[in-house]
Amino acid sequence: MNRRKALLALHLGALLFGLSGIFGKLALAAPVVIVFGRALFAVLALTPFARSGAARPSHRRLLALAGAGLLLGGHWWSFFIAIKVAGVAVATLGFASFPAFTVLLEGLLFKERVRRSEWAVVGLVCIGLILVTPHFDFASEATLGLCWAVLSGLLFALVSVSNRATTRGLNPAQAALWQNIGILLCSLPFAWSLLPEVRALDWLWIGLLGVLCTALAHSLFVASLRTLNARSASVVFALEPVYGIVFAWWLFHEQPGLRMLCGGALIVLATLISARMSKHAPSVEDLG
Repeated sequence: MNRRKALLALHLGALLFGLSGIFGKLALAAPVVIVFGRALFAVLALTPFARSGAARPSHRRLLALAGAGLLLGGHWWSFFIAIKVAGVAVATLGFASFPAFTVLLEGLLFKERVRRSEWAVVGLVCIGLILVTPHFDFASEATLGLCWAVLSGLLFALVSVSNRATTRGLNPAQAALWQNIGILLCSLPFAWSLLPEVRALDWLWIGLLGVLCTALAHSLFVASLRTLNARSASVVFALEPVYGIVFAWWLFHEQPGLRMLCGGALIVLATLISARMSKHAPSVEDLG
């Protein structure tokens, strides 16, 4: 996959991830049930593609993938709690803090020099997020939801960084499959007693969440990281709150104000700048 295709995959994945907040709000089930169902449908969708001509990873690699899967499951869980507590806009905006976490984690763990231009892009994203964030009363549920969403962003940054080490040389669908198997097994004991209460319509939303926003989106994300570093990917995925807010506006009539639209424009600008810079950034293979 060349850089242009990797960026296209990232943008499509960001669009699908942006839909996850919508499906999470439509499904009235508990967050742990949504996490379980999302992983279940993702495993069903990924299995045919992951088994085609791919050798099973070693036990050590499986453990690493399971660890990344636990981080991903924690990201989902905290994200859906944020949606239930504070709504789609707050959850997606808080989650979009993860590019800053990714810059810090990659610089710390991989000893990579963070360029000034990358700090500037992350700063531009942060300014955009400040603009699109509505007024919060720190005694309100919105603040609690924002905290859960920021935790979700931190966990997703850890997923981004760990995928660089755990998915190298693997088929993207296979890597996503084993991560979702780990989530499925870990969430089953907590979700089991709640499954009989889930409505048929909720299973539809959860199924779409698992197939489109997980199996397809996560495979695109993992595949793009084989060419781009996680910092470049994270800024592209900062578009997720923009997509989420647009979908919430369209479906739930949550109309954004002028300040929110200006912030979204800054995030789009930062994404375009990052896409241009990634042409000259070292790839994962170059980093050895």
